Parts: sequence; structure tokens; C-alpha cells
Amino acid sequence: MTQKLTTVGFDADDTLWHNERFFRMTQGRFEELLSDFCEADHLHERLLAAERRNNGHYGFGIKGFVLSMIETAIEVTDEKVPATIIAELMQAGREMLRHPIELLPHVQDVIKELSESYRLVVITKGDLLDQERKIAQSGLGEMFEWAEIVSHKTPEVYETVFARHGDGPSRAMMIGDSMRSDIVPAIKAGCWAVHVPHGASWELERANPPNYSDRYFSVSSLQALPELVNAISQTDAH
Repeated sequence: MTQKLTTVGFDADDTLWHNERFFRMTQGRFEELLSDFCEADHLHERLLAAERRNNGHYGFGIKGFVLSMIETAIEVTDEKVPATIIAELMQAGREMLRHPIELLPHVQDVIKELSESYRLVVITKGDLLDQERKIAQSGLGEMFEWAEIVSHKTPEVYETVFARHGDGPSRAMMIGDSMRSDIVPAIKAGCWAVHVPHGASWELERANPPNYSDRYFSVSSLQALPELVNAISQTDAH
């Protein structure tokens, strides 16, 4: 019998630990600061449009988010945004970069169990220093063989990472909360993929699930993951 799975990749933010809620809290503060200039719904649309424009320039993460907030503040105030608001937005960004790591339920036990039978890799995108900080502070680092911090998650990225740190995408699984970044491109690369939905989902990370693939699964909690991974891995592979 050939083991189908040898390598398991994990997304980090909102798969292993809380992250999106800090963006939501900061966006709430952003809306309060600019409430005299713009309605919250319209401000949300303008910020999302700025983030969509800027991702290719600044990448994903807190720094790009703060720059997009500042750009939006300049736009909606006709370039009259008070310097005090800019200063508050920059301070909010610094606070986000210092937020403590809070693991999601069952993460530590699941990672420990899987690490005993599989090669584990973190594949995450965002600010390099911030992602390195979170991995180090999570207490999970020693259970992962490697951490790849990438600018975008594409089929080619998954092919490269799983070839470098495993036995190729066909014998690898990717696990994450983002359908657009963690699941769809991993399936296109030939991996298995498991979607673990998170309550707070960023609009730019949404996509249709790859229901056409028999390598796609969804679980409501990471707690169900070891049983699923083992069931797939132990199935006779020809």
C-alpha cells in the first residue's frame, strides 16, 4: 500500500490563529474617525476598492491595509483629511502589528497529532516580519518542518512548495479558511484541499468552491481533520 499523503500544508491567519477580527476592529475605528466625511457603507466600498487596487503594489497584510485606509481617507475628504486622523490610522496599524497570538480551538492538539505521521508546512502570505513574529509566538513552530511566506498563493506556488518540502502536490494536502487562496489554487495544482470556514471572511478572499474535484473537502472544525487526513492517506493508492 502506498501512502497517499505525506505532506500537509496549513494556512496561518484565521486557520491557526485569529487574525481577521483585528482588521475588522481597526476598520470600525476607521469608520468612526471619518464619520463626519462619509457614510460607513460607502466608506467600506471605497476602502475595499483601494485594497483591490493596492494588493498588487503593497501585497497582503497590515501595512497594505493601513496604506489603503490612508489613501481612502484622502479621497473621501477631498484631500482635507486632518493630520490627526492620519496619525491615528498609523497608530492603529502599529497596534495591529503587536496584537497577541490567540490560537483557534483544537489547533495545538491537531498539529501535534498530525506532526507525528506527516511532514507539516506553513504556507502563508502577508508581511514577512509580521508573519515570522506570529509563527514564532504561536508556540507551533517546532512542529512544522518549514514555513513559506509568499506574496500570492497560486497553483505554481503550491507546486513549488510541495515539491521542495514534500513529495509533490499529488501527495500533499492544503488546509485553510480562504477559498480563493488556500483551496482553489491548491486543487488546480493537484493537491488535496480542506476548507475550514472562519466566521469572518474578507471579501477579496471569497470564491466558488471546487465541487468538481474529488480531492476537495470541507470540515466545520479542525478537530475533524486528523480522522479525515488518515482516512485519505490510508486508502490504497494505485
